Amino acid sequence: MATLICGSLAYDNIMMFEGHFREHILPDQIHILNVSFLVPSMHRAFGGCAGNIAYGLKLLGGDPLIMATVGEIDAQCYLDRLDSLSIRRDCVRVLPNTHTAQAMITTDLENNQITVFYPGAMLLSHLNHISDAQNITLGIVAPDSAKGMYEHAEQFAKADIPFMFDPSQGLPILNCTQLCQIIELATYVSVNDFEARLLSKKTGWSIADIAQRVDALIITRGALGAVIYHRNSIEAIPVVPAERIVEPTGCGDAFRSGLLYGIESGLDWSTTGRLASLMGSIKIEHQGPQTYALSRIEIIDRFEAAFNYRLE
Repeated sequence: MATLICGSLAYDNIMMFEGHFREHILPDQIHILNVSFLVPSMHRAFGGCAGNIAYGLKLLGGDPLIMATVGEIDAQCYLDRLDSLSIRRDCVRVLPNTHTAQAMITTDLENNQITVFYPGAMLLSHLNHISDAQNITLGIVAPDSAKGMYEHAEQFAKADIPFMFDPSQGLPILNCTQLCQIIELATYVSVNDFEARLLSKKTGWSIADIAQRVDALIITRGALGAVIYHRNSIEAIPVVPAERIVEPTGCGDAFRSGLLYGIESGLDWSTTGRLASLMGSIKIEHQGPQTYALSRIEIIDRFEAAFNYRLE
């Protein structure tokens, strides 16, 4: 049975600024911000939240099915890549005379990021419907168009399919009413610590309020690991030290892939969170969101090395 991943497919243009953003942004002059960062190199990668999550889930042995919209003008090489990875794209809609979404991502030496995102075909993601997918037992609503996220959440709930809500960079385009309604429909919510604070501010709900409305609320905290609120308990998830830190783009999506695999496999939250933490760590060791290529056995071996028990 497949996990349906609703979200974006995008091309990521990733650049590294060999300095610190904080040294070039004056807090008292933020209202007249005008900055330029020289980047000595650029790397173009396959990205988008749906593509990144599906990639990690496939490595783990899951069966991801992507639901997304792409542009006819430039999508073919991405579609060919999905085919080469044996990631099903039955529910990827190709829109004529349109570009696929594009992200321009600049990272500084402290792994802070500034991203500019052109949505392109993603703006019409609502043209896809959950009912178009068959034999789905789990889903995720990842960053997409506002209308697409809202309608897909409603459709998951109507079909009685448990799903995770991962608003991520889509948070700013959803209003209070939409966020509250999606959370009420969702089975799980996953955010980072900044997004958790923003989600709380926009909904008017505390973290505890949000946690009470779902089966599990997962909050990642970067180098501090993650916490999972589940049935009035809090599970602390340790970070897995990376062998090297290269570039963070896609770490959150790799983490989500571990969560989805754990849920669909019936793992407990302690193990699920640790697997997710490991996937994020593996990703940060590589440039770009879909370039880590460990086998499932290699991932299991690294899990055992990190946590002293074996994942089967």
